[in-house]
Amino acid sequence: MTQKTKSLVLGAAIAALYTLLTYLASLLNLAYGPVQFRISEAMTLLPVLTPAAVPGLIIGCFLSNLWSPLGVVDLLFGTLATGLSAIWSRSLRRYRLKGLPVLSALPPVVCNAVIVGLEIACLSDAGFSLQSFSWVAFFSSAASVGLGELVICLVLGVPLVTVLERSGAAKRIFEG
Repeated sequence: MTQKTKSLVLGAAIAALYTLLTYLASLLNLAYGPVQFRISEAMTLLPVLTPAAVPGLIIGCFLSNLWSPLGVVDLLFGTLATGLSAIWSRSLRRYRLKGLPVLSALPPVVCNAVIVGLEIACLSDAGFSLQSFSWVAFFSSAASVGLGELVICLVLGVPLVTVLERSGAAKRIFEG
């Protein structure tokens, strides 16, 4: 299998798993809205291990947001948040705290808190509206989304990457 084919397959597998995990979180009402604990967001640290994770996460997020009650706005801006955070996390992959990719967990937290927080603050029952924007609603949404993201990235994402690296599985899966 060529490297290009392997990257394509890895990206597709990451997209499919991200979509499946988000769908499972949505069954528990944890995937969309101001309180989010998407188990799939642990995968936002995979760009630390492979560049194939960047398009995989973007496609997975887009597919996941097809079910979002926030509609087209979430398709665009939620996917933008994931894309920016994946690229940013990849750029921080070499920076570690005691060998852990903790800094790579920050981009998903920041991007989702700001972009999704803004998205939620601007949406009303009538749809996207700047008239419905309030700083209180923004900071409340950003804090809620950011906190959920922080918990998932630090409690699940950092250990996921660490186990994959230390066990040698990352080399077998992503390089071998």
